[in-house]
Amino acid sequence: MTIKFTGRHFPSEIILQSVSYYISYKLSYREIEEVLAERGINVDHSTLNRWVIKYAPLLEYQVRKIKKPFASSWRMDETYINAKGQWKYYSRAVDKYGHVIDFLLCNRRDEKAARAFFTKARL
Repeated sequence: MTIKFTGRHFPSEIILQSVSYYISYKLSYREIEEVLAERGINVDHSTLNRWVIKYAPLLEYQVRKIKKPFASSWRMDETYINAKGQWKYYSRAVDKYGHVIDFLLCNRRDEKAARAFFTKARL
């Protein structure tokens, strides 16, 4: 599956760079808008929001295909954390070398959340 950028007013490189700024760093849409404006690219923060909503899941799918394999032995742990002012359950899978395989933030700790985590982690 390839990511299609047909009908967009900006080149694919700008779109991917903007989405990667948002995903990789703790930047708001307005801050990314300012960074791009410094480089002579005028993009509205609402456009950046639409790009992240559309392309972030597609990028995650692409990255998961090339993700490094993990050790055959792994453990799962859960904790309760405060994320952006809301308490969430944080589940993660860690291999025997301490590398995080995958994680999930959810509102509830129930069977549905556990199934979602294992489906996402593909364990």
